[in-house]
Amino acid sequence: MKSRWLGAMLSSVIAAAPSAWGQMHKVAKPQQVVRAVGVYEWTGDMAKPTASRLIPVSLFINGSLQDASVYMSQPVPFALETGNVYELEKAGISDGQIDLEFARKLQTADGDGGGWFGYGSFKPLAPIKKAPALRASKTLPVIVSSKDDSRPHFGKADGSAAPSSGTKDSGTKDSSASTKEDSGSSTADDSDRPTMIRRKPDADSSATTTTATTTSTTSASENNPEDDPDRPTLKRRTPAEAKKARDEAESSGTGAVESLNNDPDRPNLHYGRPAGSLTETELPKLVGMPANLHQMVAVSDAVDRDPHDFSRPWADGAERAAVLAKMEAMAQAKLAQYGGTPAPAAVPAATPKKTPVHGKVRHKAATAAAATPVVTLLDEQLKGYTLSYGGAATYIFMAHTAGTGAALRYVTVVAQADDLGELKPALQTVTDAAHLDRTPEMEFVDVVDADASNRASLLFELKAQSSRQFVLYRVIASEAQLIFAGGSIQ
Repeated sequence: MKSRWLGAMLSSVIAAAPSAWGQMHKVAKPQQVVRAVGVYEWTGDMAKPTASRLIPVSLFINGSLQDASVYMSQPVPFALETGNVYELEKAGISDGQIDLEFARKLQTADGDGGGWFGYGSFKPLAPIKKAPALRASKTLPVIVSSKDDSRPHFGKADGSAAPSSGTKDSGTKDSSASTKEDSGSSTADDSDRPTMIRRKPDADSSATTTTATTTSTTSASENNPEDDPDRPTLKRRTPAEAKKARDEAESSGTGAVESLNNDPDRPNLHYGRPAGSLTETELPKLVGMPANLHQMVAVSDAVDRDPHDFSRPWADGAERAAVLAKMEAMAQAKLAQYGGTPAPAAVPAATPKKTPVHGKVRHKAATAAAATPVVTLLDEQLKGYTLSYGGAATYIFMAHTAGTGAALRYVTVVAQADDLGELKPALQTVTDAAHLDRTPEMEFVDVVDADASNRASLLFELKAQSSRQFVLYRVIASEAQLIFAGGSIQ
């Protein structure tokens, strides 16, 4: 009996909950985000590239990240449809647009899929219109003086004061009468002053009105005569005339009246590419991986959103030098581990403790640092970002060593500051040129908001010996999480 009562009570609460909760607050419908991310590559000048292409990476739709190169690829991937517009971004700030004209799937020599690529024309940002400069007016205002400065008054067109009528405190009763002649003369002199004349009713007024009405009607009829050949008319066809027109259209094979088909201004619909669009021969395609290749993140969104700048400017040169020294120390430690030697100790925060060994004192940190070789790093790149509003600073460091083959090594380090401002590594990778198929080179492209959440992710390109792949990492609390990995591109 008790369980039945609880069940009935629970069902009544559930039944009444929607109406009660609906009166308390209104739940807004979640926004449907459709957002595509790609990588735009070009050679030459960005405004007029010698060759270019767009590589689709990710597509955020239905609340999840999909591979943009294969999503609804029948016949063309959804992210590469003709007419899609991509914003070229640097750390979240737009730097131009790409209008897609067509897409092609390249095939490799062995028949494997080479991947989908989009091709379009670059359009720079519209220049910001400047407001017109403020200039001093050439016509200065004229101040009209009178005896009573607090009383409003009118002035003539030439700037002189109008004649004043009598005031309450003038002390004369006939002031208005005494100035009647003067005001009349001033009225005659002022041609711009409006006047009102009252008509006297007479017997001829009705006749005059009737004559004027008749005259206006006559003039209107003369201007719009009923027998005007250019006057438009509406006429309904008889059944015989309508059947005759249909028979003429069917016999001519046009399916419409001949006069309508001959109209040069008549709009028409047809299949095919618009006349003003570019063709494949006019738009050069980028092939292979040339040495002077440039990359930039491209974002296409169904909604125009406010820009979010994820870049973190340096306070001064000393701050950048301090961060660079710490990132280099992390890279040197990772390179030492990759070579099989013990990693050098990080920059010590305090004096290392002395440890007695068989009556001798040794400095462990100093011995380890002396045993670790220091490798020269070339082409160092250090970039700083703030991945979210009020988030911690995130730094990306890339460099490589000298040599060829196994001696040529690539190192990438991602670190994030903790609550105390100390840098902690979130992602570290090292590989060499001879083993890229085992461990590909991780090259940083840029940060991008892949799901329109105002939180940026790190976009990397994984370069192997004969293939490439794009991945997205999200860094939170000095931990990097792989959130998306695209397909391999040959």
